[in-house]
Amino acid sequence: MSNPEPTQDVPTQDVPVQAAQPDRWRTSKVAVVGAGAVGATMAYALLMRGSARTLALYDVNKAKVEAQALDLAHGIQFMPMATVEGSDDIEIVRDADVVIFTAGAKQKPGQTRLDLAEATIALISKELPRLVEVAPSAIQLIVTNPVDVVTYAALKVSGLPSNQVFGSGTVLDTSRLRYLVAQHTGVAVQNVHAYIAGEHGDSQLALWSSATLGAVPLLDWTGIEGRGPLTREVREKITDEVKDSAATIIKGKGATNYAVGLAGSRIVEAILNDEHRIQPVSSLLDGYLGISDVCLSVPSIVGSRGVGERLPVPMSADEVAALRASADAVRAVARQFGY
Repeated sequence: MSNPEPTQDVPTQDVPVQAAQPDRWRTSKVAVVGAGAVGATMAYALLMRGSARTLALYDVNKAKVEAQALDLAHGIQFMPMATVEGSDDIEIVRDADVVIFTAGAKQKPGQTRLDLAEATIALISKELPRLVEVAPSAIQLIVTNPVDVVTYAALKVSGLPSNQVFGSGTVLDTSRLRYLVAQHTGVAVQNVHAYIAGEHGDSQLALWSSATLGAVPLLDWTGIEGRGPLTREVREKITDEVKDSAATIIKGKGATNYAVGLAGSRIVEAILNDEHRIQPVSSLLDGYLGISDVCLSVPSIVGSRGVGERLPVPMSADEVAALRASADAVRAVARQFGY
């Protein structure tokens, strides 16, 4: 009996061989719904930071969305490599890993975020089921205002699990808080660890009792280089300025877009890179300090599965009361619209 021929190492033409690609090289796709000031700036921030390999812009305004995508694509030479697409056809969103919903009524001077609720809820009730149909596994990140009420409506409309739908919440408010604390103390903003919780709006609260500068509790900070401590008066002034920031910017230039674009891109990176990063996003609370059935911002772990554990942050009695009052305010507005 003759010996069998040795196995050939060269693959045949009809059986292609591909090297296994590690997960870290898996291409990612982010879709931005809405090509207005916030949506376009969000797309720009995502591209500049290299957050995703494919960026899809979707808007019902065909001419505008195609123009925004083309303008962004012309700058690809100067940023991390990516593909940019824009269309009024919802198919462009298909198989996205993350969908960022920025479309909605534009906030006018003197108008509260809650005033925007009716028009924006109607829009998301129409569009979200279609988005879920083409991208059922995507994490749905709600950015449009009033983000807490809209996120709650989005959960009900989409039928998706609560980890898969959440809002940008107070991530931007927290950035504003840290900026102002850094300005007062002379400490780098990256070393300020403090959060805004509750509504992304008038009933929000600063969690001063758990805030630190580096490893120093903020309430124990005595000041450096002639900069005084954060007294109650200073803290109240900072809190008010955080609340008024959006109105100040809208009065001056019509819209807030740069900081929210950067904040949104950072949330997306936490998802795509499975960072388990702590961010104060707006999500459905269930028994958090006695608060349930409302979307509200508390420090939460964000990763590839969306929003995870809501952290039991130490709070003073006043802070707990303020968070519950914020929940009541947001829940009352949601009930007005049948949610």
